[in-house]
Amino acid sequence: MIRVFIVAASALARSGLQNLLADGGVELVGSSSDIDSIEGALTDAEADALVIDASGETSASLLDSLTRSDLTSEIPIVALAGNSPPSWPSEALRNGVRAVLPMDVSRGQLAATLQAVTAGLLVLHPAEIAAVLPAATPASQSLTELAEPLTRREREVLQMLAAGLANKEIATRLNISDHTAKFHVASILGKLGAASRAEAVTQGIRRGLVLL
Repeated sequence: MIRVFIVAASALARSGLQNLLADGGVELVGSSSDIDSIEGALTDAEADALVIDASGETSASLLDSLTRSDLTSEIPIVALAGNSPPSWPSEALRNGVRAVLPMDVSRGQLAATLQAVTAGLLVLHPAEIAAVLPAATPASQSLTELAEPLTRREREVLQMLAAGLANKEIATRLNISDHTAKFHVASILGKLGAASRAEAVTQGIRRGLVLL
């Protein structure tokens, strides 16, 4: 049973999310109208995942709140994008959000997404792909080659980053030191021109370096 906390600005939106989550193999453990006031509540509720309504005018303020907080490193976040600006999904992923879905997502899709993000995966609905990968090219065309390609080991580490593993977990999986794992992550960010692990994963997906 996945314990879920929801955030939505209006009582009506919160009620809609509650109905969407009903009978989906999840337990609703709390709700709030904004992100800034929930950090303590999340700990008390022992939530496994956070579902936020990012529709309309609230999307920009939600990103600001996520940037200020450490929530994305503490709990998997699923965002329902709704009528958010076209750039919102990519910005959300860069800020550590684990999944971006449309507001009309089905109950089964949301339940499957919660299973995936709590297992450390990133989830992107087909409806949001164009917004996240606006420069995606046909299969017959390739993205600009990296100035310095990733090594085989770095590609392994990038795949583990996509699975949500921390440096210590990567080191254990690969039987290397924590320092070496940290070095590989830094090298990956540098080669991909990424400012964060989440952005490196996004770049890796764009370039076909990450298998989903």
